[in-house]
Amino acid sequence: MTNLVRRATGWYRLKVGSVEPLTDDAVAVRLEVPAALAGVFAHRPGQHVTVRHVRDGRELRRSYSVCPPPAPRAGGGLRLVVKRLGPGGFAEYATRGLAAGDVLELAPPTGDFRLAARPGAHHVLIAAGSGITPLLSMAQAALRDDPGCRVSLVYANRTARSVLLADELADVKDAHPGRFCVLHVLSRDTRESDLLSGRIDAARLPRLLALLGAEPGDDAHFYLCGPWGLVREARAALTAWGAGPERVRFELFSAATALPDGPDAPEGPAPRSGRITARLGGRTTVTTVEPGDRTVLDAVLRARPETPYSCRDGLCGSCRAKVTAGRVTLGRQYALGAGELAAGYTLACRARPESDEIELDFDA
Repeated sequence: MTNLVRRATGWYRLKVGSVEPLTDDAVAVRLEVPAALAGVFAHRPGQHVTVRHVRDGRELRRSYSVCPPPAPRAGGGLRLVVKRLGPGGFAEYATRGLAAGDVLELAPPTGDFRLAARPGAHHVLIAAGSGITPLLSMAQAALRDDPGCRVSLVYANRTARSVLLADELADVKDAHPGRFCVLHVLSRDTRESDLLSGRIDAARLPRLLALLGAEPGDDAHFYLCGPWGLVREARAALTAWGAGPERVRFELFSAATALPDGPDAPEGPAPRSGRITARLGGRTTVTTVEPGDRTVLDAVLRARPETPYSCRDGLCGSCRAKVTAGRVTLGRQYALGAGELAAGYTLACRARPESDEIELDFDA
């Protein structure tokens, strides 16, 4: 099912309420949401927000899943889990310098990674590293709202010390005995079972899922979140095992490695010039594609710097817009579903003009 209702856009300044260390390289950031913005930041489990931050004169943008803690730990506001993956970037600042009282700019929640609307389903989650953040939120919602469902999680990490939200996963398991099961797989620690030691690959995954009673069947739906390598291996294993593509949903966190399933990133300038009319935040602006622009987003940003975007790799969906006139070609992307594509949506960071005039609605 695809959510095609009009969405909130723009940037909003939220105060940091607390920064809680989770592991050596990850923190939980709680942001205070004023009552006047409660509707703007209302979210569905699985959605994410984009954080915009200027550091040393350079604008940094990054998308993070909204990840509320389990009910006994829940507080007000919006919680994001931020993991540092390397030097530079917003995550380094968040894990080493961000403090209560600081202010961050956020775009409203977006994204279509969601649970299948199947009461009594067996929701099977496969995550690596920070890929747990949307899946934990989705698991809590399923267990709370559907007493007849089951949720199973296969969670890959390097070491026991690097497992994110381990205590919260244990809390959810204790709150739903027999309905929520977790298998931790560690690639650099030796476990009591060889099956739980090493990387999750196409050979290991079916054996792990068999332990959970999660074989493809009428009630099983699969959700994958993590880096491309994990998602690629898991999709291949599930397909070979008999899971139809309509039962496998995924979200990518990084395009650090090659993504060979579609056209490569746009190279060189856009193949044609033209005029773009963009509607954003209730206001319409006209701009033109200029020499050197690689995508529609480049042209729109020149006229509307507040245009939402984050990854520029077709992963997060922050720059989603509806093509209301004209034509574009869309390169490789992993954020839009078939329903959104059929309804005329595109990603500005991956779209190139195919007609002299294009109209885009970022509010749609």
